[in-house]
Amino acid sequence: MKQSIILITILFFGFVAVNKVQAQPIDDERTKLVVGAKAGGNMSDVYDSQGQNFKANPKLGFAGGGFIGIPIGKYVGFQPEVLFSQKGYQSTGTMLGGTYTDTRTTSYLDIPLQIQFKPAEFITFLGGVQYSYLLHQKDVFVFGANSTAQDQQFKNDNVRKNIFGAVFGIDINVDHFILSGKGCWDLQNNVGNGSSYTPRYKNIWFQIAVGFRLYK
Repeated sequence: MKQSIILITILFFGFVAVNKVQAQPIDDERTKLVVGAKAGGNMSDVYDSQGQNFKANPKLGFAGGGFIGIPIGKYVGFQPEVLFSQKGYQSTGTMLGGTYTDTRTTSYLDIPLQIQFKPAEFITFLGGVQYSYLLHQKDVFVFGANSTAQDQQFKNDNVRKNIFGAVFGIDINVDHFILSGKGCWDLQNNVGNGSSYTPRYKNIWFQIAVGFRLYK
């Protein structure tokens, strides 16, 4: 059901954008410098877990920040972004004969550096690399009738704060508004040299956001 709603929304934005482009064929927006802001959400999970007795499930988180589109030509550009991005997972497992659940929320500063491909004014394809810096982590652990919440400051664990990843996406452009969809994943795992007691994993997430842009 959610996938159908997303598809219908994208098709609606595309239909409106096509009519807008046909109405203004002379002034090509693809050659203009663009600055803007956007906000939305991440559906995140983890992969490449090694030697851990838990099952991870996706969780929702906030994502938002600013971006700039720098035209290199009519069809190609460069788009860096600075985003606050919540990731993490929900896991279940067994301990002392009982079942536990653990919800981990990790907050990152994400800086994607993307190449734009702009076949038409209403649509932009994006692809590139991303630098992520770990700002904060929170775990909510539930075992039986007991529940605990812990904010991690990373003082006593060997976690990797600096992580590089890959990102690919698409922007649907309608006047000053955009609908953005991205798929992103870490290329490095979250632990430093393997001595961490934190479970080893890599983040993977799908991001949808709505934004507003201004032309310069």
